[in-house]
Amino acid sequence: MSSTLERRVVTLGGARVGAGPAVVIAGRISLRARPVARPHDGPTDGWPPPGARDGLAGRVPLVEPAGAGDLPAVAARADGVVIGASWTRDIPLVRAAAALGLPVVVERRPSASLEEWLGLADYCAMEGGGEVILCETGRLDLGLLRAAREASGRPVVADVTGRPGLSAAAVAAGADGLVLGGLPAAPGGEGEDAYGMGVVDPEELRAAREAVTLVGALLRPETPATLPECREAIDRVDAALATLLERRAELAGVVQTLKPVGGFAGRDMERERSLVARMARRAPALGEERLAAVMNAVIEAGLHLAEERRRA
Repeated sequence: MSSTLERRVVTLGGARVGAGPAVVIAGRISLRARPVARPHDGPTDGWPPPGARDGLAGRVPLVEPAGAGDLPAVAARADGVVIGASWTRDIPLVRAAAALGLPVVVERRPSASLEEWLGLADYCAMEGGGEVILCETGRLDLGLLRAAREASGRPVVADVTGRPGLSAAAVAAGADGLVLGGLPAAPGGEGEDAYGMGVVDPEELRAAREAVTLVGALLRPETPATLPECREAIDRVDAALATLLERRAELAGVVQTLKPVGGFAGRDMERERSLVARMARRAPALGEERLAAVMNAVIEAGLHLAEERRRA
């Protein structure tokens, strides 16, 4: 097991995985799931050829090779190479894939222990450039995902392909990123599945992005180093804040129907003061005076909305 607990960051394409916000890695393909071979395709049949469409002639985020013959094309066309869960014991191929010089994503074999998983990641780091990401896949063990992140210091991602409902839970468990299978969408939003690999599902992509934005803003501390990074972090917090404010306004509308006296006349100022005091214990830097002004505006907005809906 790795004894180095310093948090590592791996750059995959344009994304920094392992520190700051969680990321969405949309585009994991497997050359093991290739279509029927076509004449003269060579060792990488199933890989979309250059010029197939805009976007596929460039790089794909993650590629799992079918064999050693695929590795030159993977090195030329992929941002990262995947050590697939089904062949982690194929040491010659593991070694060759890790030696490509690309970031290596090590999937956990379903029956592998934490020690085996981290040991394989350490082996790949020694064989390659040291940039290794752990990936929990299959039936996600989110407790093991969290343990791997804490024990290794390496970035850990979760493959949520086909299970968008687990996106938020994976981010809450500490995942540094969410992986989605299929080819990246074309610039115009259209997919391409003529090569039997499928495309990234748009609903899964939406769920993953919502998870890293909303859950990430609540649970992942960030230390942005540049003005653009800081603004992106603020945007995530604002998105989470807007979602919570909308939810609070909806609940405020419900409570108006349950009170003996609704609307502004039914405000319970003592309860509001108690609410602000509890919030100040969570946000001591803001303090009760600032929070009182904020919450008064929030409560009034909810009451105005409730009144508008009652009259409609």
